[in-house]
Amino acid sequence: MKIGLKWIVSFSVITLVAFGGLFWSPAVDVPNTGEFLSEDKIVGADVAWILAAAGLVLLMTPGLSFFYGGMVGKKNVISTMLQSFIALGVISILWVVVGFSLSFGDSLGFEINGVHYGIIGNPLSYPFFSHVGALPHKMMASTIPFVLFALFQMKFAVITPALITGSFAERVRFISYLLFMVLFSIFIYTPLCHMVWHPDGLLNKYFGVKDFAGGTVVHMSAGFAALAGALVLGNRKNPHHEPSNIPYVLLGTGMLWFGWFGFNAGSALSANASAATAFGTTTIASASAMMTWIFFDRINGRSVSALGACIGAVVGLVAITPGCGFVSIPESLFIGFAAAIVSNVMMNWKALKKIDDTLDVFACHGVGGIMGMILTAILAHGENASLLHGGIEVFAHHMAALVLVSAFTFFGSLLLYKITDSMITLRVSEEAENKGLDISQHEESLKW
Repeated sequence: MKIGLKWIVSFSVITLVAFGGLFWSPAVDVPNTGEFLSEDKIVGADVAWILAAAGLVLLMTPGLSFFYGGMVGKKNVISTMLQSFIALGVISILWVVVGFSLSFGDSLGFEINGVHYGIIGNPLSYPFFSHVGALPHKMMASTIPFVLFALFQMKFAVITPALITGSFAERVRFISYLLFMVLFSIFIYTPLCHMVWHPDGLLNKYFGVKDFAGGTVVHMSAGFAALAGALVLGNRKNPHHEPSNIPYVLLGTGMLWFGWFGFNAGSALSANASAATAFGTTTIASASAMMTWIFFDRINGRSVSALGACIGAVVGLVAITPGCGFVSIPESLFIGFAAAIVSNVMMNWKALKKIDDTLDVFACHGVGGIMGMILTAILAHGENASLLHGGIEVFAHHMAALVLVSAFTFFGSLLLYKITDSMITLRVSEEAENKGLDISQHEESLKW
């Protein structure tokens, strides 16, 4: 087998990183800058919960691989599952080397009237996890070790590019996808993460965006990147296929739902009432969306299907994510209901169907994230916190931020796909596509 230059470069990069880790001497002792609290401020219950929550969020990525893998054709199951699973390797390493710094490092941005607004973190703040140690951070995680906060956030960074893969399944080259995943994480995910979740971030500090667990950072970014990917790669030669394994989809949905409790309730960063609220709203929104989806399918002349129930449940999980800690459990019933109907309509919209988004990532994650952001801006509790609680300006800021995030993630991803394609062709050959990516990309096949 011929070994191309791209694989030599890839191996050289991981070699440099590995030896960098060996010879790098990160200062684990935190300098006395006033950013960190003493070790006695750590709360054991919070540490135990976030350790568990981080494990739950990690489980979501293998769950996603089953969810997507069961939906594609038999010739592409392994390749589709691997595209999700490989993010655990690529993004984890990238996060330690530079991703965490870009997301949560010292803010780089601009000032308005003497107030600083961050766009992205300083890459030199925490390279190779320098100064990421046992002490809690005063502003970002005041009751758990900073290293635990960094590792918890890593799991969010891992699953985001994995979500995108459903849009270009069955036709993307594996090595090209790896390159795009790195570029997306650096140039789309990390600045968006910084702007929403860093205390000095632009969308947080100026626009007041409420995103409890990642509706904007994770799902909207993945949804719009998915739409851009489907447009760039074009339609499959044979866009019609039967899902290969519905039980895989059911298993993946169960793993995602289970892991989502860590995703949402863990984002409270504490074992407290907000975590309990998020746990409850997550459960009920998903249940509401699942039931709404199958009933809405039926009254529109479609069968009640296991696939539809699973998609509906995931749409509910997506939609409740930004507001899970800000709304009540009864309100989460409506959020799941509304998101399921809108996403279902979008999935079956003829104009959108002309775009070969293989597994309808935009209709589920993009639209679900948009619905979650809008409904959070309408329903979030607290004085002047949302439209229904006197916060007209907050609602207006959310809508402006929605437009900015949509444009940034869509057009930014579009540019990154073009750059990736100019370096390594994104799409497999027609012969490889007909053969199936399992064989043509990985020389493996699934025996049922």
